[in-house]
Amino acid sequence: MIHLKNIGIQFGDDSLFENVNLNIGTRERIGLVGSNGAGKTTLLRIINGDMEPHTGSVEKAKTASVGFLPQEVVRMKGKTLYDEVATAFGDIIETQERLEDVRLELLKHDLNDEERTELIEQMGTLQQHLEMSDAFRMKSSIEKVLMGLGFREDQFNWMTEHFSGGWQMRIELAKLLLRQPSLLLLDEPTNHLDLNSLRWLEEYLLSYEGSLIIVSHDRAFLDTMCKHIWELSLGKLATYAGNFSGYVIQKEERKELLESAYKNQQRQLKQSERFIERFRYKNTKARQVQSRIKQLEKIERIELEDEESEISFHFPPPPRSGATVANLRNIVKRYGTNEVFNGVDFTVERGDRIAFVGVNGAGKSTMAKIIAGVESLTGGSREIGYNVTPGYFAQNQAEELDLTSTPLDILNSVAEGEMRKYTRTLLGCFLFQGDDVFKSISVVSGGEKSRIALAKMLLTPANLLILDEPTNHLDMRSKEILRRALLAFKGTYIIVSHDRAFLEGIVNKVVEFRHGGILKEYPGTLEEYLAKIDGQQEETVQEQSKDKSDKRRNEKVRKRREAEVRQQRYSETRKLTDRLDRIEKDIHTLEDRVKELEQKLMDEKLYNNPDEIRTIHHEYSESKEKLQSLYNDWDKITIELEEINLKFDKLLNEN
Repeated sequence: MIHLKNIGIQFGDDSLFENVNLNIGTRERIGLVGSNGAGKTTLLRIINGDMEPHTGSVEKAKTASVGFLPQEVVRMKGKTLYDEVATAFGDIIETQERLEDVRLELLKHDLNDEERTELIEQMGTLQQHLEMSDAFRMKSSIEKVLMGLGFREDQFNWMTEHFSGGWQMRIELAKLLLRQPSLLLLDEPTNHLDLNSLRWLEEYLLSYEGSLIIVSHDRAFLDTMCKHIWELSLGKLATYAGNFSGYVIQKEERKELLESAYKNQQRQLKQSERFIERFRYKNTKARQVQSRIKQLEKIERIELEDEESEISFHFPPPPRSGATVANLRNIVKRYGTNEVFNGVDFTVERGDRIAFVGVNGAGKSTMAKIIAGVESLTGGSREIGYNVTPGYFAQNQAEELDLTSTPLDILNSVAEGEMRKYTRTLLGCFLFQGDDVFKSISVVSGGEKSRIALAKMLLTPANLLILDEPTNHLDMRSKEILRRALLAFKGTYIIVSHDRAFLEGIVNKVVEFRHGGILKEYPGTLEEYLAKIDGQQEETVQEQSKDKSDKRRNEKVRKRREAEVRQQRYSETRKLTDRLDRIEKDIHTLEDRVKELEQKLMDEKLYNNPDEIRTIHHEYSESKEKLQSLYNDWDKITIELEEINLKFDKLLNEN
């Protein structure tokens, strides 16, 4: 279908890649991977015809059509959502317009028989063309794709300019899917999709008749979609059979073979070089020396990829927080007439590792902002727990960076103590290498700014992390570094994300947001949540097979047992909870008093009165000892409460 022959491209004196030879057949499923800057997007643009290669050629079959979804936001205006997407059926719309013109002509009274007969024949031809092109399914196809990508029916008549950049990318994707080209080139198609839309897209593409080439940092998406992986590295393209996980294994095997071949070649080269040096000036060996020199010139040297040093990052040790980290009660949030939440309750406990998922626009980011304290409430209350220090990251924080600073300046300005040693390492984790750390913020890209803002937030000691789409501008390696750091983090966190591979194994609760301000909590991992909503768990299947009367009876027994367990939990924890509250109040009061005494001791005038100094010193020492005792009591009670709650959680899970 499409053939690339000896493709090469250069930027200045540097070769991005060369001698790329590829054949793209029918129903291909290809993932294109490589480090940032390797040339993935450039290769897609060459295949699409947007760029001419400096060497080589692209040959396309006459019947082959190509559709390209770029990373950059495509701005649209002047049409409704439905009409814009309908342009994918340009030929059908043109035929319908011609058919309407013919119909109007037939209504004229001054037509002769010959003219009328000709118009009727035209109408028949046009109607036949519409039937053959499946035009009567156009409306249902448009509605299916739009709703699959997350648009609501009431939005179909909205003007396209009223949609944000992310939603405009969905519009462009919808047009491409409906156009059904022979080859779809998708450059980071999952960036602007929520989890529901992403899973719908996977199902749609699995049955797509054309071929796909996908550039993505979403490992789970590549695993689901791809049967081959193309890797751009060191200016060359290598091909692997299988999905992304298979590619990782094969690449490691190839690397071991390549390293072995490299060592053998280096050994042979050194032997030849030693022979040349030893006998270069002996006439009796001149012919052999020249032969060895020619052999060395002809040998194609094996190159090894630069070893990526194992970079790791650890969060600053978080201060210990209270058992309840955040408590939201009867939350109401409106933007003008748009009501996001009305009467919502939500609690975050210490040790929670929560993923916010759900359709875009249902309130995930709004809830994250409310918990972080950067968004005001229309109604209700927000209480942050004892000793809780939130750290918040959102994409728009990149806009608040000082444009005159460098990435290294910004991280050094917030790093404290030992963490100052790791600012260069952290920047390396987030793709800033070498002199990149000294670039002015004014010249870096939007994605780079987001990575700097994320790195800055991660250096600030916090025991409640709130991360809104933290992986949008990270490559797979950077995401894995962040994922491992979160696994080792001792505090609490909330992540708004649709990246399944990133969330795998790092969350213990999933909160699903639905339109209308509905929150549904699922204890467990993301995989367990997906299994539940797909109806894959045996428990769900068994419940569906039970008789309705049995289900009602079992439900009553379960609820009664849960009520008994909760009552027992309340009885055992009530005194401890009350005592903990009193201790926390005493700690606050005593901490304030200690600060007052410290201020007094800093006053030089005090040292003219030895008796007063002794009195204040005595109170200060006693207060410090009492404060430490309160801290110890607080720790003991907190641990005891955790053990009790763990016991009752287990009972509730067994119920």
